[in-house]
Amino acid sequence: MKTPVPASAAVHRLPLLRGLLPFDRSQLPHDIVAGITLAALGIPEVMGYTKISGTPTVTGLYTMLLPLVAFALFGASRHLVVAGDSATAAILASTLVTVAALGSNDYVALTSTVALVVAIMLVLARVFRLGFLADFLSRSALIGFLTGVGIQVAAGELAGLIGLEKQGHGPLFQIVSVFQRLGGASVGTTALSVAVLAVIIGCKRLTPRAPGALIAVVGAIAASAAFDFARHGIVVIGAVPGGLPSFALPSLGLSHMNHVLATAASCFIVIIAQSAATARAYANRYNERADDNLDIVGLAAANAAAAFSSTFVVNGSPTKTEMVDDAGGRTQVAHLTTAVIVLLVLLFLTRPLSFLPSAVLSSIVFMIGVKLVDVKGMVELYRVQRDEFLVALITAGVVVFVDVMHGIIVAVLLSLIAHTRYSYQLRTRVLTRAASGHWVPHEVAPDLLAAPGIVVYRFEADLFYANAGRFMEEILRLVEQAGPPLQWVVVDATQINNIDYTAGKTLVQLRAELDRRGVGLASVAVPAGVLREMRRYHVLGAKAPTHEVFSTVDEAIQALGNAAQPIAARGDTTP
Repeated sequence: MKTPVPASAAVHRLPLLRGLLPFDRSQLPHDIVAGITLAALGIPEVMGYTKISGTPTVTGLYTMLLPLVAFALFGASRHLVVAGDSATAAILASTLVTVAALGSNDYVALTSTVALVVAIMLVLARVFRLGFLADFLSRSALIGFLTGVGIQVAAGELAGLIGLEKQGHGPLFQIVSVFQRLGGASVGTTALSVAVLAVIIGCKRLTPRAPGALIAVVGAIAASAAFDFARHGIVVIGAVPGGLPSFALPSLGLSHMNHVLATAASCFIVIIAQSAATARAYANRYNERADDNLDIVGLAAANAAAAFSSTFVVNGSPTKTEMVDDAGGRTQVAHLTTAVIVLLVLLFLTRPLSFLPSAVLSSIVFMIGVKLVDVKGMVELYRVQRDEFLVALITAGVVVFVDVMHGIIVAVLLSLIAHTRYSYQLRTRVLTRAASGHWVPHEVAPDLLAAPGIVVYRFEADLFYANAGRFMEEILRLVEQAGPPLQWVVVDATQINNIDYTAGKTLVQLRAELDRRGVGLASVAVPAGVLREMRRYHVLGAKAPTHEVFSTVDEAIQALGNAAQPIAARGDTTP
């Protein structure tokens, strides 16, 4: 069982080093072991991401060097791992391929430019405190989006698993193309892919802590060097540049700026949503304070570091974060340890990487894609929330049948539509008193009175421009359809936390309509902020206030039931 960290121990006053301080000497050995584990599991994974992003293999290693250090210094989360990610890598390949050839110098320059623009967007998000934007990509849409990405990624690697060139645009055409060319498959490459998949799956099933991908990579490199796989028709990745990445400011040329901005915006949304969700989950797990806005600073610094070190967009990774947590890492010291190991690999171990068969990376990426397909999440959505399952299914379908960028746009739009629909739907009741004296809610219908001449109407949502008209219509319908004429409408506003301008003006209009019918308007237990809003709108254009405010329904009924007529008719005023 994981031991929670006291909240007080996790709070650090400085805006920097929040993921590292306060320093706990007893935790250091665990963090170092976790960092070594992350390097062992993450290095093959980020090398695989380069097949998704269409960039040279070494750029995957670069994502686990300076970006990892930058987030450790500037971010707030003690747990979040920021490095290469399959979702953002897929966005890059699906959008930038139309303006530059995958793997070309121009293409790599564009990916670095996108990282720089993402960093700028994140800085602006921090300046304007836009961390809340993470809430506008619903979990159901994110499940669908990542599932679609997983299908796309896995389908794109089928050809590589059997030694064929990738052909066709989109997962379906790629799968069809593979089946049409099965006769040209390489037996050696296919056998190697099967062996790699067997090692990865076997380790996962039998010894989950064993780095199956790393074992497969090391074994394949050794076998390739010993038996010269390249001479036997098994393609290897070839020379991998050693040393530190080249440092340069990415070009911000205007010729492809539309593509760059669209790609960066899509990556920005995924980064904000996925990173915040992951950081919050681990902060809650260890009773620590999450700070979305400070994490945005760390993400901006990490993407700026990626841009200046010739690599692609980085993102908060749920899988790598879980790797570190499962290995006992509790601070960003683990991630700094990983960065040191990656540096050693870049300086001294890139030559062995040149013997790595391409099929090994295809196998690793294929497994990454399969893991992204969230069957469990989709089944759970179908079982407990059919409408959100439909959101996830549509999002996944757009990613698979159109492209990743349009998939993220659809994911955001569907999330906003779902939010608006829930807010727009009238969740309303009228209250009557039971024989026991308790208030009982009913579906809205005329002549369900709380007391003679008084109806209590409860509105269980924020009041804003989309539902304000229906709010007024339903109250007026209650008044018009009442048998004995009503004297008072009491609005139970305990569930209303916000009133926008349109809703405020609607309240003024409702008051006027009720005044014209000789019916008074009162409200119950309005929160302080909304109480000020209602009083402010109440006096707009009004000569004499007619709106009473009470703290409970019982208080309202007692006061109004003693009144022979509405307050306005007696000339009373609201305090």
